[in-house]
Amino acid sequence: MLNFKGGKFMKKQIALATAAAMVLGLAACGSKPAETKPAETAAQTKTEAVTEAEKKETEPKETEGSAAAITFKLADNQADGTPNVSGDTKFAELVNEYTGGTVVVEIFPNGTLGDEASVADMLEADTLDIARISTNGISPSCDAFNVFGMPYVFPSDEIKYKALDGEFGQTLTAKLEEETGLINLAYFVSGPRSFYTTKKEIHSVADMAGLKLRAQDDAITIAMMEALGASATPMNYAEVYSALETGVVDGAENDFTSYYSSGHYEVAKYYSLDMHTAPSSLLVMSAGAWNSLSAEQQEQVRKAAAEAETYQRTLVEDYIAESRQKVEEGGATIIEVDVAEFQNACQPVYDKFPQYNDLIALIPAE
Repeated sequence: MLNFKGGKFMKKQIALATAAAMVLGLAACGSKPAETKPAETAAQTKTEAVTEAEKKETEPKETEGSAAAITFKLADNQADGTPNVSGDTKFAELVNEYTGGTVVVEIFPNGTLGDEASVADMLEADTLDIARISTNGISPSCDAFNVFGMPYVFPSDEIKYKALDGEFGQTLTAKLEEETGLINLAYFVSGPRSFYTTKKEIHSVADMAGLKLRAQDDAITIAMMEALGASATPMNYAEVYSALETGVVDGAENDFTSYYSSGHYEVAKYYSLDMHTAPSSLLVMSAGAWNSLSAEQQEQVRKAAAEAETYQRTLVEDYIAESRQKVEEGGATIIEVDVAEFQNACQPVYDKFPQYNDLIALIPAE
């Protein structure tokens, strides 16, 4: 017969033995890889923190000189190989050099980012960084640049360069920034524009009477042709060759390089050197792009633009000389005229657009 107390004692011993066996079993299981990561000890945490600190010490630190480069897009509606795009390329190279690679300029020629009207709008909206844009293209944004369309304002290339680099150019640059916020970095140039015809040669103002001439669709050009006795016919540039060939127009006007590259000399062989206008181009930066640069970078970008400007002008002079030689070899006749006679005949244009007189007064006399 079992003792009640003894039975309770035996049950207690059996329970303790069972519990001990379970503990040993759990300990044995603990020797296998754990399913979850054990909690970190204070010593482990400290060691890993020191290791992370040491790693950070050896990692390259971002300094002002090694910061990620600022990349700008530059739009141009002309093709690779032209003096303007070559000037853009020189600018981009010099910017990279002078800023130590902290500013990069990517060039998009051939109008891939839009025509000049679109590009001007994008510059003002800060959705484009830089553009090489003609004075005609920027004039809707800043009317003062229409002064370049006034006939015979630059008697020679030398005077034009002096004007662009002097008070005349500085005043226009200031007006552009004041009215639009855009920053003009440089003045690129092109050759003077003259008239060319298919049949009737132009030797004097009297020879202009009754001629139908393709014109750019702007008020000043149309007024100039009317003052000289011709009939202005606005037309898309791409249509001019066919219009000259078929007699829709009797002539057109442009510089030597465009006269050659367009092939117009093949169907309009009489080129009269009246040199009525000498448009230029601007290398323009948007306000947002300009303000993203440090003062030092702005100075370096201006230096690059000034040198690219000189380079582009030299290219233009060579390009004009080469183009003139090629059109003459192709059968074109170059006619010298009395420019003063043409200039005097255009006085009504000056009377019609007196708002540009103050700017014209800034052009050097010689």
